[in-house]
Amino acid sequence: MKKNFTPEDELLFLALGGSGEIGMNVNLYGCQGRWIMVDLGMTFSGGQYPGVDLVFADLEFIEDRAKDLEAIVLTHAHEDHIGAVPYFAADLGVPIYATPFTAELVRRKLEEADLEGEIEVHIIEEDHGKFSVGPFDITYIPLAHSIAEGNALLIETPHGRIFHTGDWKLDEDPIIGEPTTEEELTEIGDEGILALVCDSTNVFNPSPSGSEGAVFKGLLEEVQRHPGKRVLVTTFASNVARLHTLGEVARETGRQVCVAGRSLDRIIDVAQENGYLTDFPEPVDFDTAMGLPRGEVLILATGGQGEPRAALSRISEDNHPLELVPGDVVLFSSRQIPGNELSIGAVQNRLAAKGVTMVTDRQSMIHVSGHPGRPELEALYSWLRPDILVPVHGEMRHMQEQARLGIANAIPDAVVQQNGDIVRLAPGAPGKIAEVRAGRLVLDGDIIAPADGDSIVMRRRIMNEGVVIVALDDHLNPLIDSLGLPLDEDYEDFLAEARQDIATAIKRLKGKDGRSAPAVHEAARLAARRAAQRWSGKRPQVRVLLPTRLQP
Repeated sequence: MKKNFTPEDELLFLALGGSGEIGMNVNLYGCQGRWIMVDLGMTFSGGQYPGVDLVFADLEFIEDRAKDLEAIVLTHAHEDHIGAVPYFAADLGVPIYATPFTAELVRRKLEEADLEGEIEVHIIEEDHGKFSVGPFDITYIPLAHSIAEGNALLIETPHGRIFHTGDWKLDEDPIIGEPTTEEELTEIGDEGILALVCDSTNVFNPSPSGSEGAVFKGLLEEVQRHPGKRVLVTTFASNVARLHTLGEVARETGRQVCVAGRSLDRIIDVAQENGYLTDFPEPVDFDTAMGLPRGEVLILATGGQGEPRAALSRISEDNHPLELVPGDVVLFSSRQIPGNELSIGAVQNRLAAKGVTMVTDRQSMIHVSGHPGRPELEALYSWLRPDILVPVHGEMRHMQEQARLGIANAIPDAVVQQNGDIVRLAPGAPGKIAEVRAGRLVLDGDIIAPADGDSIVMRRRIMNEGVVIVALDDHLNPLIDSLGLPLDEDYEDFLAEARQDIATAIKRLKGKDGRSAPAVHEAARLAARRAAQRWSGKRPQVRVLLPTRLQP
């Protein structure tokens, strides 16, 4: 495998996040020794890292080459594409390019992080706006997605043109925005596409993802089905088209709108600043909503993914000013993101215990995906006719399947890569030429730390196995305590036996080992761990505190 690649004479692609996983999208393109970054997203821990909510791609590769980085180009405003901007953009020290809606959400993030003014944010008009950085000429290509101003990027380079889809779908009635037409995409294809770098999320879906316009009818019928009941709809806050639809549903059914969730408030505010949701009903406050007849209010709430601090979760726990009672209805106008099954189930079980009726997209046409099914992928292939397909935005199974689909639809080459693989797109045959570090970072409290660092590894071990603490006095007599061992009834007996085992192990040390801190530490640690395993079946972490008189 080639190790010393030379971006001066090659066109390179490198994903640091979002390839081999869904979320945390960070993509790099290199040409003539210069780089651009497409998207800078994050993902959520989902319990994988105890005590951590946010997870980021490790940007070591491009941080080491920051002087060669020209820009960060954002395709749209979902958190898995912009969420890491406040944490890393200042250190990278390059301007950000985005369309107006995305730019305003980024600006607010930077303001919250006290970074406004430190990072240039260039606003590019959404309708095929163009700009150039280094050897890259970039055009925004509007495509439908589950957020305002979803865009692909047409990236022109000396080696050929790249069509980077971002997240997308085909939608004849998108409600918000005007996506690029089949004729326009075919014309782009006529001019030649070297590589299509394409969203793989829904490649196993044999059907089109569906139109946002069709959701209006489904939601309207579902709300009309529950007269006299308080109806709550939870959806992705960023789905401006869905919010527009829900405003229309409220108007059609004679209900007042109540909005619960800071992210919903923020999206509505930014959308209206940018010319969207101009006819959205004026929301009523919580007290007014609770005072209205039950059939005259439609609540829009965050929390459809089971987020513990979101409005729906708090409502299900009776920890929110809004209340649901038996007979009320919750519509889940969103898809279940893989990894959130347990948290969503917990919220739904609490709602079920309250006697609340729940409806999901499996029961009614109240949600459509923002990602393309197989027919949409095949249509895009036929319009663009790329020489190379590079699947991204998916787990390995998604990307491998899209590669097979592309080859079956007459794309000459497909390159399946994963985070850290440097792929040469041109000149010559496309393929992987090198690997670089593509780790993960976590926001742990106020500190960004390696996801595989000692603190996270230790926390995970303590969570699974518990911890034993041994303190030795000046005479090497042990005191012992533990946390997390399943020994409630036998705890005192365990402590007594563990103390005896530790004392015996230390007494067995001969000569200078009996005065050596490392030897005493290890003897005490092993004795305590063996006692804990004998009594509980667990293998806890053991911490030994030594007296200062022992030799180092």
